[in-house]
Amino acid sequence: MHLSAWHKARADAVEWWDGFKTYDRVYMSKVFTFSSDVETVIRANEVIRGGTGYKDYGSLPPEIEATSPDYSMYPHVTHAVGFLTRGCIRNCPWCIVPRKEGEIRPASTWEEIKRPDSRDLVLLDNNVLAHPHGLEQMSRLRWIRFVRLSCDTASMLPVIEQAAAYMREAGIAPSRFWCYMLVQDVDEAHRRALALDKLGITPFAQPYRDYDGGEPTTEQRRFARWVNMRAAFKSCKWEDFRG
Repeated sequence: MHLSAWHKARADAVEWWDGFKTYDRVYMSKVFTFSSDVETVIRANEVIRGGTGYKDYGSLPPEIEATSPDYSMYPHVTHAVGFLTRGCIRNCPWCIVPRKEGEIRPASTWEEIKRPDSRDLVLLDNNVLAHPHGLEQMSRLRWIRFVRLSCDTASMLPVIEQAAAYMREAGIAPSRFWCYMLVQDVDEAHRRALALDKLGITPFAQPYRDYDGGEPTTEQRRFARWVNMRAAFKSCKWEDFRG
């Protein structure tokens, strides 16, 4: 959306790729290494690929990143999307954020992210509670949907508990708390899921995939299915679901 807005400001024609047409330039991006790629011939003078799915950990030039996004690309989307902060204070071995974005720092205010035609924002920060700027900006917003947390190891449980306490104190209802959890060792992940549930936080399990596209194990997939099927998670134990 930033690229589209930047090109349109220079009177360039921008559209979604059509395999039957020839273009001056085609941009391709993907988030995950295991995402499928386009297998047909791309008719273009230049093809630029980027994103973590291509193992490209760079970023857009500052003048393009600063451009207001072109929301006309997604006419069905009525909310704004952006970051209050970029980067993270942690250096988790499975995460590309430290490599891609570095230390946590302010990125925008909520006023800079907001669209003139909508009051709704979706914030995509990696660790918004870890910076005073993020906390100050969040305190000025009314939360109507989920606050998404992440608890990828048992050592993060005390941090999650403290973050939940801060948010409850700020008036955010516990029903809004949603927590992603990476699944590597299933037994450890099981203990984590139960601990999060006890805190009143909805866990969402994600089986681990490495940068080279390695597939999760059958047990990791089955455990994630149990956690993410709320009816199963609440009605039976993992040992029974595992069979």
